Amino acid sequence: MWNSIPRIPLGDWVEALIDFLVNNFSIVTKTFSNITDAGVTWIESSMFALPPWLFIIIVALLAWFTTKRKGVTVFTVVGLLFIWNINLWEPAISTVALVIVATLIAIIIGVPIGIFSALYEMVYKIVTPILDFMQTLPAFVYLIPAISFFGLGKVPAIFATVIFSVPPTIRLTALGIKQVPGDLIECADAFGSNKPQKLFKLQLPLAKTTIMAGINQTVMLALSMVVIAAMIGAKGLGSEVWRAIQRLQPGKGFEAGIGIVIVAIILDRILQSITDKKKQ
Repeated sequence: MWNSIPRIPLGDWVEALIDFLVNNFSIVTKTFSNITDAGVTWIESSMFALPPWLFIIIVALLAWFTTKRKGVTVFTVVGLLFIWNINLWEPAISTVALVIVATLIAIIIGVPIGIFSALYEMVYKIVTPILDFMQTLPAFVYLIPAISFFGLGKVPAIFATVIFSVPPTIRLTALGIKQVPGDLIECADAFGSNKPQKLFKLQLPLAKTTIMAGINQTVMLALSMVVIAAMIGAKGLGSEVWRAIQRLQPGKGFEAGIGIVIVAIILDRILQSITDKKKQ
């Protein structure tokens, strides 16, 4: 019985859609590629221009002023010195540059969508199942459209990373705005506030903590994507892990993995401290 049912050509439909987008939106993809590549190159060049010891001091000072915790500051210094010592400084900087660019793009895309999702119920009902689908789809699948649109290199890696990491920013932005107490909204309405005034002077300031939590999760997801992104030409610590896997060098892979963990912990502690300060 089941053999007589025609096969649903889902794969053919997806290929046709990707071909349509590639053929008709090449200007958009080229513009995105040029801007993204220029941004990553500029950030990498700026960080590479600093001597490693000076970069470590700057990051350690940032960790101290944001966290006010000696343990985090000491870990930052020791962790970055360790990365420098095992000759993974350049891959680590490339990884940080990729995460910064991917996170900025995710914020630019995610925060407005989250705002519209919170303000308009219809948008929320449309966006929610899409986010559910995005968060359950295997990360490797995101490489397919990235390669189709951009080929190999840093840009497709950033594209795939943005798609993979943007859902928390959208979800928590919408959640933060929806959690603003209704009596405060009614008070603002009573004083004659319009929608933009309520959004920028009431809802967004009160939702900052939740939005920052979403951005923190986006950064962590972006870092978790660096190894997978290395499969399509992204440089960084992920490429070191991927190269070690291909060459059966478990020691090298473990070193690069530890480097990713160190970078993740430093970024997480700094962002968490910024979020905690906004609660006060």
